Amino acid sequence: MSANYLLVDTGCANLASVQSAIERLGFTVTISDDTEAIAQADKVILPGVGNAQHAMQNLQQKSLIHTLQQLTQPVLGFCLGMQLMTRHSAELSLNQANNTLVDCLNLIPTEIKALPSGKVRLPHMGWNTLTQVSNHPIFEGITVGDYFYFVHSFAAPISEYTIASCEYGINFSAAIAKNNFVGCQFHPERSGKLGSKIIENFLTM
Repeated sequence: MSANYLLVDTGCANLASVQSAIERLGFTVTISDDTEAIAQADKVILPGVGNAQHAMQNLQQKSLIHTLQQLTQPVLGFCLGMQLMTRHSAELSLNQANNTLVDCLNLIPTEIKALPSGKVRLPHMGWNTLTQVSNHPIFEGITVGDYFYFVHSFAAPISEYTIASCEYGINFSAAIAKNNFVGCQFHPERSGKLGSKIIENFLTM
């Protein structure tokens, strides 16, 4: 019996590009926002594009927050999907006060902060190298100096949950993990062969 892979329809992601990246590897993936389907999947991918406030509102409207918080199977977040795994994010829509935080899923107890402005051009967009890589199954075949594609202005600081780091103005978490939850700040689906390797590692680990 083949494994059941599911791509969460967050309402704020380029689902087609992620689906294509998975299918190019020979895997079949279902796109769904059905809570029962998500709960029963063998592996779950949480993608995201846009800002944290809008994404959390979408998850609330779709009644997905509790379902995602209760998952015990492996879950992989891409970019904003990774950021939503944290406790909270400083990323807000433009009409909100700067000192207000967005409550996220609290799956990995770290936070999302703005990258420092002034030192470097924002957003951090394009190819960059990993400066540290932990011995985690998601990074099998991946080494320090490998390039991945980033598009973001907010990031998780280095913490005990960091499993890979990158440098852009500051050193930040390129990937974080706790228990069954793993998140990548970069876009594996846009990172060529090495990004495909990350996806394959997740689906087969």
